[in-house]
Amino acid sequence: MSNYKLETKCIQSGWQPSTGEARVLPIYQSTTFKYDTSDQMGALFDLEESGYFYTRLANPTNDCVANKICDLEGGYAAMLTSSGQAANFYAVFNIAEAGDHIIISSQLYGGTFNLLTTTIAKMGIETTVIDPDIDIDELRKCFKPNTKCVLAESISNPSLHVLDFDKFVTAAHEAGVPVIVDNTFPTPINCRPFEYGVDIVTHSTTKYMDGHATAVGGCIVDSGNFDWMKYPDKFPGLCKPDESYHGVVFAEKFGKAGYITKATTTLMRDLGSIQSPQNAFYLNIGLETLALRMERHCSNALAVAKWLKANENVAWVNYPGLEDDENHEKAMKYMPKGTCGVITFGIKGGREASVKFMDSLKLIAIVTHVADARSCVLHPASHTHRQMTDEQLIEAGVKPDLIRFSVGIENVEDIIDDLKQAFNQ
Repeated sequence: MSNYKLETKCIQSGWQPSTGEARVLPIYQSTTFKYDTSDQMGALFDLEESGYFYTRLANPTNDCVANKICDLEGGYAAMLTSSGQAANFYAVFNIAEAGDHIIISSQLYGGTFNLLTTTIAKMGIETTVIDPDIDIDELRKCFKPNTKCVLAESISNPSLHVLDFDKFVTAAHEAGVPVIVDNTFPTPINCRPFEYGVDIVTHSTTKYMDGHATAVGGCIVDSGNFDWMKYPDKFPGLCKPDESYHGVVFAEKFGKAGYITKATTTLMRDLGSIQSPQNAFYLNIGLETLALRMERHCSNALAVAKWLKANENVAWVNYPGLEDDENHEKAMKYMPKGTCGVITFGIKGGREASVKFMDSLKLIAIVTHVADARSCVLHPASHTHRQMTDEQLIEAGVKPDLIRFSVGIENVEDIIDDLKQAFNQ
């Protein structure tokens, strides 16, 4: 549906019913799918034909939702995963293995940072952590012959750093390496990384895409633009015969769909982090209103950020939508329609005052979640990032007093009134 606007794609992409079929995407709540002959089933296992035979590898409900997200991002192929963490892991592990090297931004969600610096290190993959504001010449020096990818967030969680796509794409492509961007916070409504040369996009669909805190999930979208066969020795998993599939060469046989096909038929087959069809159904419902909600999230967040900025109890405020924010210029370049509904700020009095303030909120809840319809807050240093050292917290842009405020789509006056009463206490 490439000729339609994003608002239309949110509703119409993915499921295209034929005459007499359900108008709304059905839930294919089945582990298995029937075939008439053994040869038909065998052709699926040999990747000679496409189809469904076991939900761990693929499911019609999931594929329709993945196709919708793919269309929204302007990608070529996509797959759903059980969580955003699984999406980032699969995106990297699909092209990196023991003895390889990856480069990541220091300003990542704490769970992703731990995955890519601690857990993946146990698999023999080396990680170099860099400041996303690094000079491009210094960035070039970080690449090694065995570097397999660069990973960063379009808007970092929780520091709200806006990525300079041009710099990272230029340096990575010079080194023959793809760029992977987690686009969870702005969503494709506000940012489409493929338009700036990014190769692979990931999402925690648990956040704005679902939008209602009902279903955990993730997604990987491939642009189809990275030429894997140009670097056959660097990416043997895609460019050399896979003995577990009778010697198939994924990038050769499946072309632009090679990366996602490999992730589905090898990683999902062996590791099994599939999103349930029920969760995919919930996600699809959330996607239908994504464009509407993102507009409201951003307008509410900007109003709240301005109010906090003028409040005498507030020490500092970060929000890329503010004209004097250090990330505002990049936000206007890459996300001119808006960024997201998340604000970070600190209260005078430091960490203790921040915790007391949060405990005094009534409408706004303290939860681990972020980026759904309901306003909520979190203290990352005490919660999502508590596994990090103080040095790592600073590198990730997480101050000890930082409050992550996910502004919901309630009436903005009610949100501000709750902030007022909490400050009064």
